[in-house]
Amino acid sequence: MLSSYYHTENSDFTLYQGDTFELLHQIDGSFDMIFADPPYFLSTGNGKVNVNGQYIKFDKGLWDRVRSRDEKDTFNRKWLEPCTKLLKPNGTIWVCGTYHNIFSVEKCLDELGFKIINIIVWQKPDPPVTLSDKRFNFCAEYLIWATRRSCKDYTFNMDTLMKINGDVQMQDVWKLSAASAWEKQNGKHPTQKPLRLLYRAILASTNIGDRILDPFAGSSTTGIAANLMGRQYVGIDESKDFLNLSIKRKEQINNPTHFLEMKQRMEEDPEQVMVLVNHARPELKSKMMETGICYVRIGDSKGSVLVTYGFERMQYVLLHTNGEDTHLFRLRSKGTFKIWSKETLEGYGFHPEHSPYYAVFNFDNSHEISFPKTPNLKNKINTYRARIRPLEDFFDE
Repeated sequence: MLSSYYHTENSDFTLYQGDTFELLHQIDGSFDMIFADPPYFLSTGNGKVNVNGQYIKFDKGLWDRVRSRDEKDTFNRKWLEPCTKLLKPNGTIWVCGTYHNIFSVEKCLDELGFKIINIIVWQKPDPPVTLSDKRFNFCAEYLIWATRRSCKDYTFNMDTLMKINGDVQMQDVWKLSAASAWEKQNGKHPTQKPLRLLYRAILASTNIGDRILDPFAGSSTTGIAANLMGRQYVGIDESKDFLNLSIKRKEQINNPTHFLEMKQRMEEDPEQVMVLVNHARPELKSKMMETGICYVRIGDSKGSVLVTYGFERMQYVLLHTNGEDTHLFRLRSKGTFKIWSKETLEGYGFHPEHSPYYAVFNFDNSHEISFPKTPNLKNKINTYRARIRPLEDFFDE
């Protein structure tokens, strides 16, 4: 019987250590989805590349060394073939890559009886500089999404995807940043994928309770996303260091507070427009609307706003009094504020009383924006706190 390197009591997170080519033939059960991030074959070994006139070594390790086309095909067929036997008849497989390996993956999938459903373009808004002065800067990777050629009833949760995409069908170009610091709190993996990428793939092609296999687990981003979404996970990796990193990440989300925080960040749309919602007394609100100046205390106390993720996408301010009499305006500068002293605000006719310094947001008071949805802003003490909420809260039907 195959022994796991790590598993949870309810078996929702299982890791195996060893050669994936061997272990894929020994794993029991079947899977609704396979997500694979195999080597891209980018590393040049002792070779060097020109970066701004300087030649540097580019090498992630033996597993990523450049190979010939025949070697790539042999490698990819060797892991894909056993995967086809582990995938349920209506299951789907996702494979990441760049042009260095993705054509070989497609060729092998075709030979194994698979059809391509989509090729997703993962566009990175913040790509690193390409290690060459002889080509365009790379800003994208690709995800092949495939199922058996005979399959007609694979899972595709189009309606769910539309709900997170402004009620329109999601396109095959996904603009998502690379893995951020909040995803690397327990350590780093050289090719770590962002949770938001896995979130979309898992959301699209699985349901709660489904089983997901990752034959190249790395730091188990697939597994963390799967568990945050109520799916089961099995991962394989040869490196004990990376498996131990995976365990740390899993144990971190065992904490309910951290679980909710990670889930919220993973589900957050990096393109979503946000609104600063701020309570003000009637006379103060009138003064703010007259001057185009909204201000809040700095810090975590009643009436203050916290600078949290989503702040940089804030483009509107909504003023209200006790959750009623709402007024919406566009900020003059997206996601920014000024620090003013109490004396500076007094120079504009305000009478701040609770703090020596304030965060100030300038908005266009010449054009109030009407919105059809009456928001529910009453939330006990939080009615009087400045909050950041998605713009869609006020416009969705």
